[in-house]
Amino acid sequence: MDNAEQSHVNLAHPGDVFYEYLRRIANAVDLVKPAGEPVAALHLGAGALTLARYIQATRPGSVQHAVELERELLDFVLEQLPLPAGTLLTGHVGDAREALGELPAGLEFDVVILDIFSGPDAPAHLACTEFYREAAGVLAPGGVLLVNVGDEPGFTLVSSQVRALRSAMAGVAAYGTTSLFSRRFPGNIILMGRDGAWPEEWSQALVAAGPHPATVLSGLELDGLAG
Repeated sequence: MDNAEQSHVNLAHPGDVFYEYLRRIANAVDLVKPAGEPVAALHLGAGALTLARYIQATRPGSVQHAVELERELLDFVLEQLPLPAGTLLTGHVGDAREALGELPAGLEFDVVILDIFSGPDAPAHLACTEFYREAAGVLAPGGVLLVNVGDEPGFTLVSSQVRALRSAMAGVAAYGTTSLFSRRFPGNIILMGRDGAWPEEWSQALVAAGPHPATVLSGLELDGLAG
């Protein structure tokens, strides 16, 4: 899209996740419940449904919803890149925040994945505490909100989103390639939010899972990134 690669899928092996930032999101999804156990997942920003395929491949029977602003993109992906057999996915076309408010009452998710921000000019109605509170409101107990934040050197968007997410959720962490935390390079940081203290064992598991070298910041260590 716009001469930039957006997604990568392996139809024969949907458990393969090529892009580094998506692999890190997949690693976080792996921690939500024991291996192989189905989850309920909400994807805000569908792309080529890479992570929806991954969840189905690793957790068969998972119930998933995906929201995409561009109807043509969602239709194209579903037609040209079929989902794995048995995938239980409901597609929604529209703005992520509006679609979130229109979900059936009582619907809860173990994981909510926001993959919309691609640079410092993020939509203001999404890059804010209020939206994160709304997204956190559809999480099941123990669920996690995962936000991909792509940013330029200086990481002004990353810093603002750390502050916004911290205002919305009790346990917040940032996960990414170690060199990115110098703020000298462009790249993607995964912000993660939970209701309750961030578990240190999750940080250890994510660092071990890679891609390497990886860093997870939480608590006081996150203060510097928050500015």
